[in-house]
Parts: sequence; C-alpha cells; structure tokens
Amino acid sequence: MEELHIQNTLSGEKERFVPIVEGHVGLYVCGPTVYSDVHLGNVRTFMSFDVIFRYLKFLGYKVRYVRNITDVGHLVGDVDEGEDKIGKKARLENLEPMEVVQRYTNGFHDVMRLFNIQNPSIEPTATAHIIEQIEMTATLINKGLAYEKNGSVYFDVLTYAEHEPYGELSGRKLEDLIHNTRELDGQEDKKNSLDFALWKRAEPEHIMKWNSPWGMGFPGWHLECSVMSRKYLGDTFDIHGGGMDLKFPHHECEIAQHKGAIGMKPVNYWLHTNMLTVNGRKMSKSEGNGFTPEELLTGDHKLLDKGYSAMAVRFFMLMGHYSSTLDFSNTALQAAEKAHQRMMTGWKDLLDIKASDSNEVDVDALRKRCQEAMNDDFNTPVLIGVLFDAVKAVNLVKAGQQTIDEYSKKGLTQLMYDYLFTVMGLREEGSAGTDASLEEGLIQMLIAMRKEARVNKDFALSDGIRDRLAELHVQLKDGPEGTSWSKG
Repeated sequence: MEELHIQNTLSGEKERFVPIVEGHVGLYVCGPTVYSDVHLGNVRTFMSFDVIFRYLKFLGYKVRYVRNITDVGHLVGDVDEGEDKIGKKARLENLEPMEVVQRYTNGFHDVMRLFNIQNPSIEPTATAHIIEQIEMTATLINKGLAYEKNGSVYFDVLTYAEHEPYGELSGRKLEDLIHNTRELDGQEDKKNSLDFALWKRAEPEHIMKWNSPWGMGFPGWHLECSVMSRKYLGDTFDIHGGGMDLKFPHHECEIAQHKGAIGMKPVNYWLHTNMLTVNGRKMSKSEGNGFTPEELLTGDHKLLDKGYSAMAVRFFMLMGHYSSTLDFSNTALQAAEKAHQRMMTGWKDLLDIKASDSNEVDVDALRKRCQEAMNDDFNTPVLIGVLFDAVKAVNLVKAGQQTIDEYSKKGLTQLMYDYLFTVMGLREEGSAGTDASLEEGLIQMLIAMRKEARVNKDFALSDGIRDRLAELHVQLKDGPEGTSWSKG
C-alpha cells in the first residue's frame, strides 16, 4: 500500500505523512463561533475534515479529533476591539449569553447530523478553559513576549519576530504587514498595530468576563485554540485544519503564541479548505447570494431551482478537492444529484447481480486506484471517478457483457462499501416504497413510547428515544398538536 501524502500549507509542498506516535494521529480543527446559524462554508470545512478523520481511521490509525466550540472572545469584525459576537447577540435578543451558545451549538450539531458528519473525539469550549488561557498569557508576559496595558494583554509581534519568523504560514512578510496595517480606533494601547490581544479588559457593560491577574476581562480569540489543542493533543501534534480564511491572522497568531510560550512548533501539518462561490462569485450576505443549509435542502431561495437531499449535497461537495474553490450553481447541483443517483443505483445493482463461475472484473486494480486517490492528499474527486469505473463494471455484468465470480463480487461489494459509506460518509437514503408504512409505524410507536415516558416523568427514557432517533437522522418536533417527525 502506498504511503499517505498531505499538502502542507506550512511548507507549500505535498509531504509524506509521518505521525509523531506510530499508529496514532492528533487532529485539531477550528470549530464554529456559536452566535448564529452554521453556514455552508462551515459545512464544507467540517465535511472535508470528516472525510479525513474517516480515512485516517480506515487506514487503522487511532485518531483523537478535537474540534472546539468558540463561545467567548470572538469580537465583531474579527478584530481586537469592539463587542463580543455572542455578547452582542445576547444583548439584542435579551438572552443570557449561554442561552445563545446553547441554541446555536444545538443547531450546529443538527446540521452536522444532517450531513452525516461524525462527532469529534473531544469538543472543548473556550469558556471551560479560561484558567489555561490565563496561564499561557502569564507565561508569555514572563518571557517578555507580551505586555499589559490598562488591563489588556497583547502579544508583542516585533519582539517575537527578532527570533522567530512571523507570517510563515500565510507567506506574508513582516515588513509588508507593518506597511499595510492601518491604525484602528481603540488600539492606542498597543505598541504596534500588528500586536494581537491575549486578554482584553472588560468594560462594565461587557456581559462575559472573568477575573484575572490583570483585572476583569476575557480571552482573545486566537488564544483558545493554542490552549485547547495543546491540552488535548500535546506540545506538538500531527494535523491542524480549518478554512483558508483562518490562515491569517488566526492560525498565524496560534503559531506565534504557541512557539513563544512552549518553545516548539505546535503542528507538523497544516491543512486548509478553500472557499465556496455561487455562480462564480464569493458567497456573502452583501452579494445576496448566501443561502443556508436549510435553504439548500428545501430550495427556498431565489437562486435555487429546487431543493437537494443532504447526501446529494455531500456528494457534490466531495466531487471537488477540499483545497479547491467549489462553485454552487443549479447546473452543477443537478449534475451532482444525477451522479449521486447513478452511484447509488450502481451500489444496489451490485448487491443484486448474479455471480458466475468466471471473472473478468479486476477488483484488486480498482482497490489500488482507490487507495492511490485517497493517499494523494485525500483526493475525493479522483476516488469518485474510480468508483464510477466500478459502477461501469457492474453495469456490464448486469447486461451480460462481463462476468464476475462470487469471490470477486464479495470483494467489489466490500470495496464500494468501504469507500462510499465508511470513507466518503454517504448513507443510503430511505425510499418511499413498500417499507414506508413499516417505517412510519415504527417511528410512531417510538413517539408514543416517548410520550408515555414523559407522562411518567421518565425523562432519561424520553430523551434517550429522541437522541437515538436523531442519530438515525429522524428529527422530532413537539408542538401543540403533538409530535411530528421528519428525516434529514
């Protein structure tokens, strides 16, 4: 079997993957800031790393996958001054900040389940690691790489750059950054405009704040990922991922503060997903071309001709390499939908075809090509092409133009199952055929059992039924007229 190679953003080269501990992989991916509904760019990033997570496990690695929840410190505009995104949402909606966090964390998890994106091994939150963030800030002050001013603490980029390169991940030069960075209002406490906040003084009206050696405040956005990745994956770990928009300044700041505090690089391999566009234009609110995952599934948007199933959308996203731009258009989505249907039909036909005494299907060659595709920086577009070659072989056997024996049929079935479902994370979507009434009856029976459990105040059973159905992608909705259900 060929070795796995990964495109490392840090070196700009495709490198052979060698884990720090043989047989184990530490993977960290920057998670969502839970102040609003998850957007499609998030979905693509987390889906891409879901496939990477799945494939690493498929190769036999024991993977610890950490994906954080940002629930404090991420300010409006992604800068060091202004209002916390979650605090602002809480103020506008007259809610406690943790109500906002819980609502959108639940919504994020719902969308992840919808697209069959697996849970990480650990999902830490920034607010649960305040002590560790204060400790790293104090370490950086003691090492002369950070300074306190009026209750806020900033990382000293120019002092750090005297000994370590700053900008190596994004390919930016310090001189250009200094020249191109403009002074912003409220940054007069900084020695230099490039310096970034490790800890921010909280104004009296600020909702989310904690006591620290520098007074009441809250941590900077960049600090949480350094702290949590180190706590759960070690001083240096294998893979750090995220969207390309995080390369600078977020990931650049992570490298600097980690190297400054710990004295070694945090990560061996950096991976970044690319952006989404719509009809060739960047997806954004200002363009009016941004649609939500829900709108994509229902088709309830002016730019969409129709809705698409979650698995058709997943298939569409995997038809593009994670590092390439992915363009949404009705034409592309409809083509992907048809391709997905052909693939699933091929899978079902494979299960039904009759084996013979002779064999003309080279399953070993197909499996080798699948391995080569995924070992080449998780190349799902090439993998899909190989799987369509497998479907062609199935069609030839079905038409009587080629033969397959029982041994090869079992091998081809295992191959397609491995790569369609285990690695790519697709799932067979339920049909509305003869099993529909059975499905309806079973779900209604479970709803009735849940209702009875709630009447009896057996909330453990009630919640267990709801959660198990959610794992099976059946969503329950309680209303004044009873409980309804939907699939997705």
